[in-house]
Amino acid sequence: MKKKRIASREDLGLSRAEFAILRRLNTPEKIQAYIDAIPQNFEIGGETCLSVREALNQRRALCIEGAMIAAAALWVHGEPPLLLDLKATRDYDHTVTLFRRNGCWGAISKTNHPALRWRDPVYRSLRELAMSYFHEYCNKRHQKTLRSYSAAFDLRRLDPKSWVTQKKNCWNVGRALDAARHYPLITNRQAKLLRLRDALEREAQKLRHHQPPRRK
Repeated sequence: MKKKRIASREDLGLSRAEFAILRRLNTPEKIQAYIDAIPQNFEIGGETCLSVREALNQRRALCIEGAMIAAAALWVHGEPPLLLDLKATRDYDHTVTLFRRNGCWGAISKTNHPALRWRDPVYRSLRELAMSYFHEYCNKRHQKTLRSYSAAFDLRRLDPKSWVTQKKNCWNVGRALDAARHYPLITNRQAKLLRLRDALEREAQKLRHHQPPRRK
């Protein structure tokens, strides 16, 4: 598909009501506020990778689902729909949506945790941006787990039907991100020197934006 600068409703295949949501989100700040307000997708019933349409209609999203909504909104307003994949060891990966202002990178991020959130557009390189997540990126054993970041992945490489309006899970997007070139953030020698998170940091990590449903 030719990389169109601005995505129309017909390009995305959305209804007028669905497209109107994206049209209202005309700044990265508005996009971030919108995906923050969407309840967290706790994947009750199994793992998901919902398309933009399904995430909007179901009113739930996790990181990659929120990232695709953000990317679609940016594209509607003439900005490229770029994703950044953050890879971790012994932990979950994370996906954010990229945008640039005055030559510097920022990120829109859907997360239920206090640390892996929005980044202001002040980072001169993708490595700088990725490193801003390093200290807070940790697993349940309190180990710092972030290890690499991808090149910017342009969603215009994929048919919008496969990530905007797909009724089934969009596993193809995850596979494409996994296959993208990744760059290491630290060496193996540096990894051996990493300190576990301290007691105060562990307590802060317990904060959640949306509370998980109670188990019956």
